[in-house]
Amino acid sequence: MDILFYLATASLVLFMVLATYDGFYLHIWKYRLFDRQESLFEHKTHTVRAILFPLIVWLLFVNETSFSLFLTGIALVVLDIIVLGIDAYHENESRSFMGGLPKWEYIVHLFSNAFHFSAIILVLALRFDISDGALLFVDILTTSAAHDLFQWVAINVIPGAIILALLHFVLMLKKPRNLWMNYRTRITCC
Repeated sequence: MDILFYLATASLVLFMVLATYDGFYLHIWKYRLFDRQESLFEHKTHTVRAILFPLIVWLLFVNETSFSLFLTGIALVVLDIIVLGIDAYHENESRSFMGGLPKWEYIVHLFSNAFHFSAIILVLALRFDISDGALLFVDILTTSAAHDLFQWVAINVIPGAIILALLHFVLMLKKPRNLWMNYRTRITCC
């Protein structure tokens, strides 16, 4: 079981690194998707996914006792998959200002989502047990160094994920967007 915790931890960390690079640096900082009419829908789908992510982490990764909260987390994962599909369908039109989505960014999206859903699948494998032909929910996981590391990482990604979700949301509003752009134009690097 420890190997599943280590793999889930690695998947979560790799997802957060790639998602921060893609979601903050590329989408918000470099390309300013929130400030382009053709990319506004993409920014909205990213905002929904950014809001869902810390909720999914809390409900699936941190919550260990409530089956109903766990099922709510699974429902949010299904919603996340739907929003991802909608986002991917509209992505090419959204990036028309730059000639479409660059292949290297497409690859970042593939790996990012692979790690995101790998972490979720590994947690599902940890939270269910098949015994005597029945699927059982494991409500309290055995504590180990691997479990503790996973819990620590999961809890500590939530604040950054909330900040990124809030940033996505406020950049849809005119005044915060103008303030961001005013300060952003003062920085010439990156």
